[in-house]
Amino acid sequence: MTLPKITGVTARAFRAPLRRPWGPGVPANHVIVAEVAVDDGRTGTGFTWTPQAGAGAVLALLEQDCADAVLGLPAHPETVWDVMWAGVHEAGSGGVTTLAMAAVDTALWDLRASAAGHSLADELGRRRNAVPVYGSGVNLHYSLPELVAQAERWKAKGYRAIKVKVGHPDPATDLTRLLAVREVVGPEVSLMIDANQRWDLLRARHALRTLAPCDPCWIEEPLLSDDLAGHARLRRELGVPVAVGENIRTLHGFRQWLDAGACDVVQPNVARVGGVTPFRRIAELAALHSVPVYPHLLPELSGQLACALPLPSMVEEVEDASFGALGLLRDKGPVTVEAGELRTVGRPGLGLEFAFDRLDEVAR
Repeated sequence: MTLPKITGVTARAFRAPLRRPWGPGVPANHVIVAEVAVDDGRTGTGFTWTPQAGAGAVLALLEQDCADAVLGLPAHPETVWDVMWAGVHEAGSGGVTTLAMAAVDTALWDLRASAAGHSLADELGRRRNAVPVYGSGVNLHYSLPELVAQAERWKAKGYRAIKVKVGHPDPATDLTRLLAVREVVGPEVSLMIDANQRWDLLRARHALRTLAPCDPCWIEEPLLSDDLAGHARLRRELGVPVAVGENIRTLHGFRQWLDAGACDVVQPNVARVGGVTPFRRIAELAALHSVPVYPHLLPELSGQLACALPLPSMVEEVEDASFGALGLLRDKGPVTVEAGELRTVGRPGLGLEFAFDRLDEVAR
């Protein structure tokens, strides 16, 4: 069977205001939606995502260099990804480059799964029907009452794990907040913490010793995300499991961290690594190291990926920040979350129908 060939790539960028801003400088997210047309008349729809910076640059690279690199190729996502990477990685090994590539790659996987008549999870090889969800909040700027109220909402939804931001100048403040959350959710709920790169090695040691009474399931990005050696050293010295990955952009980067024994959990963001194709490669690499993959954000797609991962996983849901909650979709989307578990609904392809008429397009 001859594969159809790519005849065109078009894209549009949209601004999605956040109901709960991620701090004073992040009132909105940006989503770039791409359509890839093939010569049998079909079209696949994909996307990429950036919360704060770079939407215009991503759109330009996508419409120009990425489109030029893939025109005329057979619409096979893995072979297209490799050709596209060879053509555009001169612009950088991550960041704008992989964000732009993700829009084309996800559109091709949408096309492939739709042609087979089943969901992305089934096209990738479903290994499980449900995945636990953990509640995640961009909440360091919340007052203590606001944080407690959020924890109460998570408990009411049945989440069996939650993640809270840390990194106040005085770790005692973080301890007070985490103990208040623990009192709300109870001892049976796993508690993860995320420092978002706020510490150096000295402060990380002090903070994690201070927070030890909370028994965190993991510490996420305690140091600058480029500091592989520092994370490895901190993990060895304190024994607290380390989670990283939302700011690692390539398969080679993940290999370096896994080979160094610097992490216990990896969290690739499907948009930032360049799409479903490299995400799958990262997941297989992590499985060889016996390290689980917990996809970063984007639950409508991450949930489908998690259902097909080699090792058990959890899906992150930041409060009011899924595509559905942001009003980006015409309906409830391809997944449901009930009693702390995510399930797919079986819609063909990615299952994302964007509500273009309700979205605020970013000016070119």
